Amino acid sequence: MCRVLNISRQTYYYKEKKPLIESEIEERVEKIFQQNKKAYGARKIKKALSLDGINLSRRKIRRIMRQRHLVSVYTKARFKVMASKTNESPIKNQLNRNFVSHIPLEKIVTDLTYVRVGNHWHYVCLILDLFNREIIGFSCGPNKDVELVKQAFYSIPYALSHIQLFHTDRGKEFDNYTIDSLLQTFGIERSLSRKGNPWDNAVAESTYKSFKAEFVYQNHFSTMKELSVALYDYVHWWNHFRLHGALDYSTPLGVRAQRLAIASLEDESNCDNREIAS
Repeated sequence: MCRVLNISRQTYYYKEKKPLIESEIEERVEKIFQQNKKAYGARKIKKALSLDGINLSRRKIRRIMRQRHLVSVYTKARFKVMASKTNESPIKNQLNRNFVSHIPLEKIVTDLTYVRVGNHWHYVCLILDLFNREIIGFSCGPNKDVELVKQAFYSIPYALSHIQLFHTDRGKEFDNYTIDSLLQTFGIERSLSRKGNPWDNAVAESTYKSFKAEFVYQNHFSTMKELSVALYDYVHWWNHFRLHGALDYSTPLGVRAQRLAIASLEDESNCDNREIAS
C-alpha cells in the first residue's frame, strides 16, 4: 500500500512523540537523583533518562542540577592515613591487580568499613564478585573480627565450592586459622595485597568509597537492627538497580544474566558443531 500511495514506510510507522514540558524534565531529573541516594551525577542521570526514552545532554542535566541544588554526594575528597603496622604473612598477591574476570565467582574481593550506630562504631563487610561487581555477601556487627567475615561468607547465595580466589588486604580478621579452614574446606585459593598497597584491592576500595558516600554519610542509625535493614536495602539496590560506570552503565545482575546467556548460546553452538563434525 505504501508503494501504491507513494509513501515511505518510515512515514507510515512514524509515531509522534508528545514533547515533554520543561518542568516535567526537571522533575524527572530530580526524581532519578533522589531515588538513587543522591549518588548520580550527570552521566548516570543521562543514562537513566535514555532508558526511559528521554535524551538530554549532560550540559542541560548539569544546569538543571544547579538550578535545583542537586549536589552529588561525591563532592569531598577524603584522605585516609594508612597504618604503619602490617601483617607480615608470606601469602602472595595472587590477584596481582587483575580485576577482570570472565567466570562467575572466579575472583572475589572484600574489605571492612565502619558505621556509626548510636554512640558506638559498628562494622560492615561486603564481598564482591569481580565478574560483575555484584555484592554477593554482606554482614554487619559491633566488632571488627573474623565472625563478621564468616557471616558475610554464610550470606553468599551461590555454591562456595565454585569460588576460585579470595583476595583481601592484610587485616588479621581475614588472615587467621578460622578463615584458612573455611577456604581449605571449599578449595578456595587465598590472595593478600602487598604491604602498604591499597591499590592491590582497588575494586573493594572503590566500592567502599561509593558505600560511604551513598550509605554511611547519608544515614544515622540508632540500633543494630536499623543498620541491618538499611544495609539489606542498599545491597538490593546496588545489585538490581544501580548503574555502574565500570559495567557500561548497567546493573550487576543485568550484566550477569546477559553474560551467562551469551555463554550458554556459545556452548550450544559448540555442541552443535561437534555433532556435525562427528
